[in-house]
Amino acid sequence: MIPAEVYSDAYSQITQFMASENQTMVTEFLFSMFLNLHESGLLFFIPLLLIYGFIITGNLVIFIVIQVDTALHTPMYFFISVLSFLEIWYTTTTIPKMLCSLVSEQKTISLAGCLMQMYFFHSLGITEGCVLTAMAIDRYIAICNPLRYPTIMTSDLCIQLTAGSCLCGFLLVLPEIAWIATLPFCGSNEIHQIFCDFTPVLSLACTDTSLVVIVDAIHAVEILSSFLVIALSYVRIIMVILRIPSAEGRHKAFSTCASHLAVFLLFFGSVAVMYLRFSATYSVFWDTVVAVTFVILAPFLNPIIYSLRNKDIKIAIQRLFCCQKRAGRIGS
Repeated sequence: MIPAEVYSDAYSQITQFMASENQTMVTEFLFSMFLNLHESGLLFFIPLLLIYGFIITGNLVIFIVIQVDTALHTPMYFFISVLSFLEIWYTTTTIPKMLCSLVSEQKTISLAGCLMQMYFFHSLGITEGCVLTAMAIDRYIAICNPLRYPTIMTSDLCIQLTAGSCLCGFLLVLPEIAWIATLPFCGSNEIHQIFCDFTPVLSLACTDTSLVVIVDAIHAVEILSSFLVIALSYVRIIMVILRIPSAEGRHKAFSTCASHLAVFLLFFGSVAVMYLRFSATYSVFWDTVVAVTFVILAPFLNPIIYSLRNKDIKIAIQRLFCCQKRAGRIGS
């Protein structure tokens, strides 16, 4: 006779197996942050649509102006054009889906779509951080070693730094995305965030995700490394600027890197609050506020900073539109 304990163990193993089979059936996620809006979704849709349109238009104008105007064919403006190009795609990975969720009955995203959103959002974000680091190096050489600047910051080096930034951004996130794709998801499929991000998605996995600590540590090292390179560069830059005897010379030197410094503080400030919180936890409301700042507000301010605080770009934009008006008059 087979003991009852054997039957009990076998039954529990079978039920656990069946439960695990059922747990892997989650194939789409629901953005729970958009569920409570109902009819008021349109009130958020219109401002967000206008902001998204401004981000795309502003960055596109900056990119085109820098490519067209030969006076802006310098390493600094080359990196600004790369950053503007990345911002267009960076915001496109999240905001269009937010707009659909605000006005559509379907506030879901497939597992594959969620993984793709996470991959491109973080890849483009890391690439932007690397480009900002390259811009800091460019400003450091221009101000601290101006005589050797033309021979060091060649067009080939700028292209290599940009290619390296893209390579770093798109390869660093790939192992984490591949690992998440193998995880089973169970229970609730509600993501308590306005877009797919690592922590909200991993909280829905019905398996051990402690390995993410190692991956997060790698990302933290990358973020802190970029931050330290930029911060140390600007410490040295400020020291050199303060030694310039004339006030006009100091103002001119500082104005060449003011826009980059503002974008650096905005970008890495929001990154630190979003991803370097360590054991600190926020409420769902504050998590959403931080996400809005990181995903919407920072990209919205970047074109304003580069266009309104940069005299050369403002002049180039005016020159471009004046040429188009003249061409239109001649054509008519």
